[in-house]
Amino acid sequence: MQPARNLPSYHDTVRGGAFGSLRLPLSIALVSAGVAAMSLPTAAQVAEATPQATAPSGDAIKQREQELEAARAQQKSAVELQQRLRAEVTVIGQDRTKLNAQLIDIAAQVRNIETRIADAEARLRPLDSREQQIRGSLDSRRAEVVEVLAALQRAGRRTPPALLVRPEDALQSLRTAILLGSVVPELRSRAEKLADDLTELITLRKNIGSERDRLALDRDKLKVDQTRLAALVDERQRQQGAIEKDIEAEGARAVTLARQVDTLQSLIGKMEQDLKSAAKAAAAATLQGAPATTDGKPNLGGLKDPGRKSPAIAFASARGLLALPVNGVKIREFGSSDGVGGVEKGISLATRAAAQVTTPCDGWVVYVGPFRSYGQLLILNAGGGYHVLIAGMERISVNIGQFVLTGEPVATMGTTSQVASILATNASQPVLYIEFRKDGTPIDPGPWWAAKEGEKVRG
Repeated sequence: MQPARNLPSYHDTVRGGAFGSLRLPLSIALVSAGVAAMSLPTAAQVAEATPQATAPSGDAIKQREQELEAARAQQKSAVELQQRLRAEVTVIGQDRTKLNAQLIDIAAQVRNIETRIADAEARLRPLDSREQQIRGSLDSRRAEVVEVLAALQRAGRRTPPALLVRPEDALQSLRTAILLGSVVPELRSRAEKLADDLTELITLRKNIGSERDRLALDRDKLKVDQTRLAALVDERQRQQGAIEKDIEAEGARAVTLARQVDTLQSLIGKMEQDLKSAAKAAAAATLQGAPATTDGKPNLGGLKDPGRKSPAIAFASARGLLALPVNGVKIREFGSSDGVGGVEKGISLATRAAAQVTTPCDGWVVYVGPFRSYGQLLILNAGGGYHVLIAGMERISVNIGQFVLTGEPVATMGTTSQVASILATNASQPVLYIEFRKDGTPIDPGPWWAAKEGEKVRG
């Protein structure tokens, strides 16, 4: 194939193309072509360089009208959702068993979505990092990009699509020239290297776009499920409030008693002795005894009954079966240094902001409220002399005296650590503290946690 003659010049192509009568230096056009996506001005820079209009244009007014219409549609959708939720809660709330089942199921869905969001964010981090590396590499080789593309234009039989605005266009230009043999040997390796980088960049951008789309869908689903869960929790507490008429007085009394003691063991003893609701819960925990087991193994079938009013399995028999109360990363282990000369009596998990906290086991609530350096503290009597302490939440949604089921939502995390010992290490993200006690003595909770997802007990 012989080289074509009398090809239109670069400037003739520009004049006759989509760019009208613009005349650009070849180097500027080619740099814009190959790496335009890497050097676009930010919105703030554009706004700063653009003169302010004295009056809004027709397009601006139309855009504002569209935004207003979208806001109205969102508001209408939110109202309709609230109405559906109220109707749903009214029906479910008439049956305690259905209410408990819905609470546990939706709380599990929220936890699963939180996990998917965390996984997506973890996958995006290396993708974003690699994209920045490739963009930086291409940006640092602008001169080479200009040289290679200029050479391709000179060697080509027709003007290659030099006025590129996307990496995809630059890649197509390189591939076409290579396939047509338009690249001299000394430029071929450089062109192929650029083609490889552009191919990876395009693939990364597609993967990042897909991940972000999935992430947006999961976040939208999380908002809907959190709204539904909040409505169900409110209904559960409304029913509980109807049962315990003096619940507010009990709460105030619990806080007063907490100020009078110095240790957690004293707090537990004081609650179960002086508070009617906590005393009743403690008595129930003692009277229930250990649930029956089959062949020395816990009977997990009892966990399927959302209407139960006592533990389905004995806490001592639940080793290797319990799920952590929240999705998070373990930052402190039982027995490790607490940073102030002592050792940790529990474990600490760094969580997402506003993460859902569920109960790891069945049990009776014997304390809810602030305590010393623990921030907001929840104590469950799990029966058999075992107590589970959970601290660091921003809001607790159960009351003293309640019996709660495994996997039931009981609290939500805030945006920063609420536990003083964690704050001392300058931890800015929320941290949940969990401690197990047997007859008042802290014990290692490690043996109780399930090693794999499929081994966790479910309510």
